[in-house]
Amino acid sequence: MSNLPYRGEIYVIAAPSGTGKTSLVKALTEQLDDLGPSVSHTTRAPRPGEEESIHYQFVDHDRFRRMIERGDFLEHAEVYGNYYGTSHQEVNAKLDQGTDVLLDIDWQGARQVKRHYPDAHTVFIIPPSREALLQRLQHRGQDSDEVIAKRMLKAIDEMSHHDEFDYLIINDVFDEALADLVNLVASRRLKTPRQGYAHRLLLKQLLDSTS
Repeated sequence: MSNLPYRGEIYVIAAPSGTGKTSLVKALTEQLDDLGPSVSHTTRAPRPGEEESIHYQFVDHDRFRRMIERGDFLEHAEVYGNYYGTSHQEVNAKLDQGTDVLLDIDWQGARQVKRHYPDAHTVFIIPPSREALLQRLQHRGQDSDEVIAKRMLKAIDEMSHHDEFDYLIINDVFDEALADLVNLVASRRLKTPRQGYAHRLLLKQLLDSTS
């Protein structure tokens, strides 16, 4: 535990595929200090350019299952035959250091996080319309029409859980959606314990009865 009078806070950002969440999360972490993603554990193989402990903690299936049994994960899920999980220990270590933690997970993971951290701030991002979402999925140029149709159905199902989240942001204009995210985190950082510590010298000077 640190000697800070406050802990960092958890921000969970979820969205259906094609909404632009990855770009928003990247821009958000580049724009704000002391806001970092938790490095998840995964059983899938590293992709070209990915590094251990930077992009993921790469483990085999047996170790991942043992970690589940020990209760090591704040949340975990199976995606296309591979497991992904967020470490309790890593998240707590960052929170104790006063660092805000950003979790880029789905609505099911957000539900798990809320059970452990009821004060976590959950954000769901939606597209401005179904047509816009379909265009974004098509413009990737990576999937067949059949796969895109399946992704659309999955996106609709995911969006039906939007009311489980604390905040809802529409990603129509990227800069406006990013500003909404930045303002959300910035407003939370104005809470008195955090501001009081950051500006403790100023407050001491202002309250000094001898000056």
